[in-house]
Amino acid sequence: MDYYTLGNTGLKVSRLALGTMTFGDDWGWGADEASARQLFDTYVEAGGNVVDTADLYTNGNSERMLGRFIRDSKTRDRIIITTKFSYNADPGNPNAGGNGRKNILRAVEGSLERLGTDYIDVYMLHTWDQVTPAAEVMRTLDDLVRSGKVRHVALSDSPAWYVAQAQTLSQERHWEPISTVQLEYSLAERNIEFEYTALAKNLGTSLMVWSPLASGLLSGKYKPSGEGTGRLAMLANSGNPAFDKFTEKNWAIVTELEQVANELNRSMAQVALNWVVNRPAVASVIIGATKLHQLQDNLGALDFEIPAELQQRLDDVSRPDARFPYTFFEPSLQGMLNGGATVGDKPKSYGQPVLVAGSGAGVAAD
Repeated sequence: MDYYTLGNTGLKVSRLALGTMTFGDDWGWGADEASARQLFDTYVEAGGNVVDTADLYTNGNSERMLGRFIRDSKTRDRIIITTKFSYNADPGNPNAGGNGRKNILRAVEGSLERLGTDYIDVYMLHTWDQVTPAAEVMRTLDDLVRSGKVRHVALSDSPAWYVAQAQTLSQERHWEPISTVQLEYSLAERNIEFEYTALAKNLGTSLMVWSPLASGLLSGKYKPSGEGTGRLAMLANSGNPAFDKFTEKNWAIVTELEQVANELNRSMAQVALNWVVNRPAVASVIIGATKLHQLQDNLGALDFEIPAELQQRLDDVSRPDARFPYTFFEPSLQGMLNGGATVGDKPKSYGQPVLVAGSGAGVAAD
């Protein structure tokens, strides 16, 4: 398996991460401990080194299982643990959730205990709480890094302006910067392309993808003729927009994906994963499974390339509709700013040293 550095850090992460929200059957659709251990062992044997969890996944049992698996396999130095805080497990106590300093310091101790470790590799804000200032979050996370309880910090499911503010404050005040931003991204959910790809490129971070198969919609188990059975069908009307996937546009994506997969002689899941793992700024993509054959199939997603023609077909059918103000950034209107002249980004070679024949010295390409 190939490894990328996570954002502007020296931490080397596998391109596929293992999601453990399915570790434990507390929610009615996960894997029991024996099955979860098999998934973990298979992933590690394949070269994977990033395991993603959260304090409230399966009521804390995801962290507990993961801690046992790592301890029993003696892989702590190899495994990168990503876990998250934000959600409240103590109804009526407003400070037992959210992103304030009090809760972060409470939550990290609980995760360390359940995981059975003395440090967390990547500690992540799970969801923006609309209340806590970015400075309070980032200063608290920096304190945890300085204490040795956390190695790197990250944000998930937060507005682009908030992530940008947090990263800028961290850079200017010499706090630990954001290593990655974890967001939903797939052929069926591409809205992060309007802001976050450019954010990652310009502010020295990266993207970590969750739900690359759109909660199973792109795995092949759901068809327009019959919605199928599984977690997505079970939770489609739960009120969580992450599971609201049965739409006319998404069925068109599923149909095109199936045709492309057949032409490549690959599974739909492998093609969908290959598409998202090769998008700009993506450092790692989280795959989740409840059955071994699902994980084994997912692990084959990096073994091929999607030809340009087929890639274009997937891009076209899944392209999100531009809304204000992004409509002003389309080529037709941007041309009005430049007087009709073509003005693009600099080529990759811009500013790189090039060899001048006979000189033996490098000069800047300009």
